[in-house]
Amino acid sequence: MGVGRINLRDAFAMERRAEAELSRGDQLPSSSPSPKSIIASNPSADSEMGMGVAKEDDGGGSSDVSPSWFTPKRLLVIFCMINMINYVDRGVIASNGVNGSRRTCTEAGVCTSGWGIQGDFDLNNFEDGVLSSAFMVGLLIASPVFASLAKSVNPFRLIGVGLSVWTAAAAGCGASFNFWTIAICRMVVGVGEASFISLAAPFIDDNAPVAQKTAWLGLFYMCIPTGVALGYVYGGVVGGNSSWRFAFFGEAVLMLPFAVLGFIMKPLQLKGFAPAGSTKALEGVEAATTVPEVELSGRSSEGLHGPSKNLECKSGFLNQVSRFLKDMKVLLVDQVFIVNVLGYVAYNFVIGAYSYWGPKAGFSIYHMSNADMMFGGLTIVCGIMGTVAGGCILDRMSATISNAFKLLSGVTLLGGVFCFAAFCMKSLYAFLALFALGELLVFATQAPVNYVCLHCVTPSLRPLSMAISTVAIHIFGDVPSSPLVGFLQDHVNNWRETALILTSVFFLAAAIWFIGIFLNNVDMFDEDIEKQTSAAEKANLKPLLEESCSDDKAEKATESKS
Repeated sequence: MGVGRINLRDAFAMERRAEAELSRGDQLPSSSPSPKSIIASNPSADSEMGMGVAKEDDGGGSSDVSPSWFTPKRLLVIFCMINMINYVDRGVIASNGVNGSRRTCTEAGVCTSGWGIQGDFDLNNFEDGVLSSAFMVGLLIASPVFASLAKSVNPFRLIGVGLSVWTAAAAGCGASFNFWTIAICRMVVGVGEASFISLAAPFIDDNAPVAQKTAWLGLFYMCIPTGVALGYVYGGVVGGNSSWRFAFFGEAVLMLPFAVLGFIMKPLQLKGFAPAGSTKALEGVEAATTVPEVELSGRSSEGLHGPSKNLECKSGFLNQVSRFLKDMKVLLVDQVFIVNVLGYVAYNFVIGAYSYWGPKAGFSIYHMSNADMMFGGLTIVCGIMGTVAGGCILDRMSATISNAFKLLSGVTLLGGVFCFAAFCMKSLYAFLALFALGELLVFATQAPVNYVCLHCVTPSLRPLSMAISTVAIHIFGDVPSSPLVGFLQDHVNNWRETALILTSVFFLAAAIWFIGIFLNNVDMFDEDIEKQTSAAEKANLKPLLEESCSDDKAEKATESKS
C-alpha cells in the first residue's frame, strides 16, 4: 500500500471530537485511527515535536546543539560596533570632506571649483539634502517586513541578510557616477539597516542585567552620536587626502565580517518568541504554515491531506498579513507609544538636521577652518557622556515609563535652551561651551525614549515597535528636516537664523513628552498575552488530563463497590 500523510493539527482535532463522543457515551468506530497512535507510530514527528519542547525548556537551544557563542557582553559589544559603523556612514556623507561643496562664481566672474559629492555631481542644497534622506525609502519598506519575519525566521539570519545588503550598497555609493546612482544606493542602504534596527534593542533588553537595562541601552545608543561624529572625522580625513569614494569602500570592508557573522553563529532566542521552525513559532504567526506532517503507511496522501499546498501557502501569507495588521492596530491605539514616538519625531527632526548641516553651519557662522573635526570631537564627547548618563540616571530613578517621560521632557527642554543660546553667541568659544552643554543634555534622551518603546508593548511586539518607531522618526523627522533646512537656507541665506528656527523644535518635543507623564503607564515587559503554548499542545494535553481524571473516578468507584 502507498505511503500517506496526515496533518498533526487534524489529528488533534480528531482526538478532541473522539473524546467529546466518548463523554456522551458514543462508541468510537474501531476503524478510526487514534491520534496518539498516529504520533506514536511516527518517531520522526514525535522527535520533532519533542525538540520544540526541549528548545523552550532550555531557552531556545536543544540538548543536542551547543550553546550560542554570544554571551550578553559579547552581544552588546558586537551590536554596538554594527550600530557605530551604520552611523559612521551617516556622518561620512554629511562631512565636508565627502559631501564637499558646489562650484561657485562671484559677480566679478571669479569661479571656484567644487569638490566632493556636491561638486562632482553639481548638486544644489535641496538635492544634497535628499541624499541624506534617501535611505529612508528602503528603511520604510523593509522595516515592517523584517520585524514580521522575526516571528518565523531566525532573527540572526535576517540580520546577516540585511548587513550583506548594506555592505553591497555602501560599496555601490563609492562606485556611483551621478546623482541617481548614488541616490538609489542610499535607498538600498536603508534596506540593510532595517534588519538590524528592529531586532538589536530587544536582544539587548532581554540579556542585560535587570538593574542595568537602560544603562546597556544607553551604551548601545551612545554609538549613534559617536558613529556620526567619527564619520565626520573619517570622512574629512579620507576626503581631504584622497577621493571621497574610498570612504564608502572602507565602510563596506568594516561591515563585511559582521554580515558573515550573522550567518555562521548560533543565535540567542528573543523573549516572547518560540524558536524559529518549532511548532510554537508556527503558532506565533497564527498558523502561517502548517504543522509538520506525519507519514502513515497504508493510506492515500491525496485522501487525507485536504487543501493543496498552493492554497496553504496563500492562506499562510494572508495569515501573516492579518497578524501584521492586528499588531499595527495594537500599536496605533497605544497612547503611550504614540506620544513617545511623536516626541521622538520632533526631537529627531532637529538632531537629523544638526548632523547633516552642522559642519556647514559652523563653517559659515564661525568660520571654522576644521568644522568636521570640531563638530566631530564635540559630538563624540557629549554623545558618549550624555547617552550613558541618561541610561544610568533612569536606572537610579527606578526605570519606569513615567520616570522616563519626566527625564525626556526635562533634559530636552534644558538642552534646547542651551543650544538656542549657543547660536545667539557671536564668540566661537561661547558657542562651543553652550552647545556642548546642550548636546550633553539632549543626548541623554536616547536610552529613556527607547526604553519606553520596548516596555510599553508586550515582548512579542517589541521588534515591530522598534521598527515602526524608527520608520516614524525618520520619515517624519530627519528625512524631511535635511532637505527642508536646505530649502530654508536657500531662501533665508543666513545660517544663524536657520539654526535658531531649527533649534526651537526641541521645545515642541519637550512639550509632547511632558504629556506622557500623565498617561496611564503600564510596563508590559513581563506580560505574556501570547503564552508561547500552541493550540495543538493544549488540545493534546486536555484529553489526557480528562482521561486521567476519569480513570481516577473509575478506580474510586470500584473501590467503593468492593
